[in-house]
Amino acid sequence: MVSELQRLVDAFGARLGRSIAVDDARLKLLAYNAHTGDVDDARIESVMHRGVSTALVAHVSEQGAAQASDVFTLPPCPRIGITMERVGIPIRYDDALLGYVWLIGSDGPVGDRDVELLREAAAQAALVLHRGHLGVDVTRSHARELVRDLIAPDQALRTQAGVALVEEEHAVAGPVAVLVAMVGGEEGEPLAEERRLALELAVDRCRRRLPPSRGLALTRPDHALLLTIWPGARSQVIERNAAELAEVLREKLDAELGLGRAACWVGIGGPRPRLTEALSSYEEARRAAEVARITGTLGHVVAHKQLGVYALLGKLTPDQLAEGIHPGLRPLLANPAHRGLVETLRVYLDHAGDAQRAATALHVHRSTLYKRLHRVEQLTGLRLDVGDDRLAAHLGLKTAELHPRLPASTHAPDVVF
Repeated sequence: MVSELQRLVDAFGARLGRSIAVDDARLKLLAYNAHTGDVDDARIESVMHRGVSTALVAHVSEQGAAQASDVFTLPPCPRIGITMERVGIPIRYDDALLGYVWLIGSDGPVGDRDVELLREAAAQAALVLHRGHLGVDVTRSHARELVRDLIAPDQALRTQAGVALVEEEHAVAGPVAVLVAMVGGEEGEPLAEERRLALELAVDRCRRRLPPSRGLALTRPDHALLLTIWPGARSQVIERNAAELAEVLREKLDAELGLGRAACWVGIGGPRPRLTEALSSYEEARRAAEVARITGTLGHVVAHKQLGVYALLGKLTPDQLAEGIHPGLRPLLANPAHRGLVETLRVYLDHAGDAQRAATALHVHRSTLYKRLHRVEQLTGLRLDVGDDRLAAHLGLKTAELHPRLPASTHAPDVVF
């Protein structure tokens, strides 16, 4: 694209007999020919750094350049280095602003012939830039397909995708760690288009914080993933960097969604030594985000290694989860009338059986706590002074949190005896 623009600039520069430049929509210099007259500091800065100051960008915006539909004049502004008038024209394709073509005033007055050639140059530049943008889109689309293959169940497909990503310079080789972001909804339930776009934008902005070829993004119906690559880094360094990036991603999600942090979760998968092993890290990251969403007690940025027993339970199907719950506990969990008893049991077990601490957390007298626990024993057949029964009860509550049909309610109203 840049070489095409350069040929276009050289050709029109020769026809005009003056200097001409093409910028993108953010005023980044894309192509220019040799200057035939004097130049000012702003032009020198643009050529030397391929960009301009924020003050100059603001000046161009204030003059209405982005809204222009034809040739316009940009007046001098000495305080930001523009001491010479510019004549510009926006480059548009289907009304979308792609950039600008510029002539500088030091080359002399701009006549009618110059204006016609400027319009012709802008029209041709629009085609070049549009094709370039399409090429970028195609490249990104292909990279997304390779990332999709990289986390596919088929090992051969994953191997081919890993090789292609490196050979085509979409990614570098090295250890990987995957982040998964979720927003609201239920697992497997497609997101509304607005949320999906916000999720995609947040993940892409986070990807851009990484060096080129060190981050790959993919948006799926109910979540998005960011695959990060850390050549030469040790596992501890990768975990620390991934955790910091996950916090940034959560902040980006907050900003894009405008729903507050309670509506989004980011899971972090453990490091893997090779790109072709990204599937394992992805599965861990997805499980961490999903468990955090369901339980609501682990925070909004959760690493898989922080899941504890949830890491094991998260691998089970709903039927397997249900089978693992103590038979006496199932009716208690399934009956809305017993939610207060379930909450009492949960708090008691979460406090390692310390009655005083549990009673304080529940804001009840210790005798009330004992009455409720005794009632739990009567209904379930469990004996809470027996280690195995206590373990079965605690594990059953954790399991129920992940089971879609057995909601382990928290913060329920007190039970009335």
